[in-house]
Amino acid sequence: MNILIVKLSAIGDVIHTLPSLAALRRLYPDAHITWVVEEAATDLVLHHPLLDRVIIFRRKKWIEDFKKGNFQSVRRDACSFLEELRSRRYDLVIDFHGLLKSAMVVLASGGKRKLGYDSWQELSGLFLNEKIPEDMNKHAVDRYLDFPRYLGAEPGPAEFILPVNPEAENRSRALMDSYNLTRKNFIAINPVAYWETKLWDNEKFAVLADLIKDRMKLDVVFTGSRKEDAADIVSRMKGEGINLGGETTLTELACIYKDALAVISTDSGPMHLAAATGTPVIALFGPTDPARTGPYGTGHVIIRADLSCSPCLLKKCPTRKCMNDIHPEQVLVAVEKLLGHPS
Repeated sequence: MNILIVKLSAIGDVIHTLPSLAALRRLYPDAHITWVVEEAATDLVLHHPLLDRVIIFRRKKWIEDFKKGNFQSVRRDACSFLEELRSRRYDLVIDFHGLLKSAMVVLASGGKRKLGYDSWQELSGLFLNEKIPEDMNKHAVDRYLDFPRYLGAEPGPAEFILPVNPEAENRSRALMDSYNLTRKNFIAINPVAYWETKLWDNEKFAVLADLIKDRMKLDVVFTGSRKEDAADIVSRMKGEGINLGGETTLTELACIYKDALAVISTDSGPMHLAAATGTPVIALFGPTDPARTGPYGTGHVIIRADLSCSPCLLKKCPTRKCMNDIHPEQVLVAVEKLLGHPS
């Protein structure tokens, strides 16, 4: 049996789909399973022990090349993608994404059974021949598990299996050694988020980091895709902060988070990555709903302001009061309580 999983992005969404992959592998132990993913989240599925093949959908590169007038390059890469996609005859194609871009991949795959949500968002349901209802009151992980459940699986507890990458583990350990970091003796902070309404104030992050160092006597490590993501925060600290922004791949970041005592994060892909490693997460929530997209599992803490307008799911807000009403001392108390540290 040949199965195609279509979940293109983003980092958090791909992580949310990993328990469904585990459930599908248990249901179809001998199946050949392929996953189509975009470049940004490739590290989360490449060399995954439960997958037989990963196909990278370089949509953003094609758009950039098209804008530059590199039409032949786009045509050549797109044809190569289609050739790889169609090199197998899929018995089952599952569209976990539910948008027009994923619907195009489903159509191009030529799969026999094309399964997705009973939704017309961006006409995503146009090319499906099997549909299930999408319960938006569930957490995304449980919502995606409805697919293997529909196929006859009994998923049980969600299982987050990340790719095994000894090279990433070695590089992350070397990076930790270069900053004199030891396992379970530091707290990682992810201050970045895709929406500006999910961001917390840099000054508050700096105050929080100083409080952790002074009161808990722990190192504080900032992460991000770029060095500048946390540079301003570190510059505002009275003490010393460690900025690992731009120094890790996703798999290396997973290793760093696994070695952390806890991870403090905005609602973002790195927050879900930290939760998937089993490390306790203190998540700062504002415009989004933690019941649907919070860190999955037990042992995590959600901090949010008690406002009637939250969650609003707005990407723009003139006040950002829901995030501004969260204070560093409030977060510190939550961290101390979570880790059993005396106040």
